[in-house]
Amino acid sequence: MPDLNSLLADLAAEGDSVDALVAPLPAARWADPTPAEGWTIAHQIAHLAWTDDLAITAATDAAAFAGIVERALAEPGDYVDGGAEEGAAEEPARLLARWREGRRRMVDALAAVPAGTRIPWFAPPMSAASMATARLMETWAHGEDVADALGERRKPTHRLRHVAHIGARARDFAFRNRGLEPPAGEFRIVLKGPAGEEWTWGPPDAAQSVTGPALDFCHLTTQRRHRADLALTAIGADADRWLDIAQSFAGPSGPGRPPAA
Repeated sequence: MPDLNSLLADLAAEGDSVDALVAPLPAARWADPTPAEGWTIAHQIAHLAWTDDLAITAATDAAAFAGIVERALAEPGDYVDGGAEEGAAEEPARLLARWREGRRRMVDALAAVPAGTRIPWFAPPMSAASMATARLMETWAHGEDVADALGERRKPTHRLRHVAHIGARARDFAFRNRGLEPPAGEFRIVLKGPAGEEWTWGPPDAAQSVTGPALDFCHLTTQRRHRADLALTAIGADADRWLDIAQSFAGPSGPGRPPAA
């Protein structure tokens, strides 16, 4: 895994990439719908701002974050949507300024976490590096929703490797999250990065494998594209099943995106 400073630089850059999509928009365009049902561009940015603030609390005040978890458990169906709804009601310029300030404070908070400290979260506690990777993954995924709403295609960067890493490591979680027993053996995952480089996970002699473009794998594991629209190849029944249920984000498995028309 890259060192924390490198991860935090990539996290900041990913936020800047999404910022560049929304900063030029007139206020009315923040109400444009995105592929996430019921969510506008404002909802997407509000959600990122909200979860960044949660990450700051988790990294700086474990007791306060424990109270947040209690409230979330008491409102399992509404907690996330409520945060997005509240933020989306803000005036866009104010929401953008708040998100920018939160991104800066989150990077500072994660940089200050003592080595070896585990940060509490809704999933198992994690290191500052793992939290930075998770926040980058979510920022990228919601940025894709914004880009889709605007008819834009962002150029893939080396930062996709962080997104792909979470997707690869979340294999067993995806099975358990559907009430399924994870496969006993590891898979070999071989992805082609944006510059044509090869990224790999798992033993070279694994009996089952997944191969394809890194961008497609990231779209699949964040459930931003349907498998039928992606150039991913699975060898083995378990690997093939995984591509139908892959999920890199915490929480219930969503409906995913329908195939392109």
